[in-house]
Amino acid sequence: MLKETVKFVANAIIAEKNHLTMLDTKIGDGDHGLNMARGATAVLEAIEELDDNDLNAGVLCNAVGQAIIMNVGGAAGPLYGTGFVEASKTLDENSNLDAETLAKFFETAIAGIQRRGHAKKGDKTMLDTLIPIYESLQADKTKDKSIDEVLDDALTAAREGVEFTKTIAAKRGRASYIGERSIGFEDPGAVSSMIIFRTFCQFLKDNKLV
Repeated sequence: MLKETVKFVANAIIAEKNHLTMLDTKIGDGDHGLNMARGATAVLEAIEELDDNDLNAGVLCNAVGQAIIMNVGGAAGPLYGTGFVEASKTLDENSNLDAETLAKFFETAIAGIQRRGHAKKGDKTMLDTLIPIYESLQADKTKDKSIDEVLDDALTAAREGVEFTKTIAAKRGRASYIGERSIGFEDPGAVSSMIIFRTFCQFLKDNKLV
């Protein structure tokens, strides 16, 4: 089901192209939806070339990241690509779908994104979605919860992160050029991150994998 999961998420991003473009038009270059859709298309092509016999979560995640890096310009490509490539190092054929694995995945992805983009929580970027997800996955918050409950809590954190970006001024990227005038608008990167995670959770639930 590994490839099927990625296909489901990639197609969801393509379907959201116009919505993401509209969001970015308000505070940025207006190209986030186009770039994300281009990346998703490249990912779909890349995973078809993977050998199913040697496929595991780490190999797949690395392929996703490399496809994004090689095919997407702007800020989103290098950041998302780096995040997936770095996070792929935490996964292998023995990886389980549990809170600990997810926490390590997001921790490593976030570290890679921060090294590349020099942003932090509160700068009105994708990190305002990703960091709340990671925080919700900590052991003290997931103890005695099923993976289904853990994912629900993480998705709630992601949605709250997107809402939070409406209340703050952008400090990174093209949106930072308009400063306080970016208040009131969702950050496109935060939204696309939420969509990716939301669709991932939806696939797991629809296919009774959690």
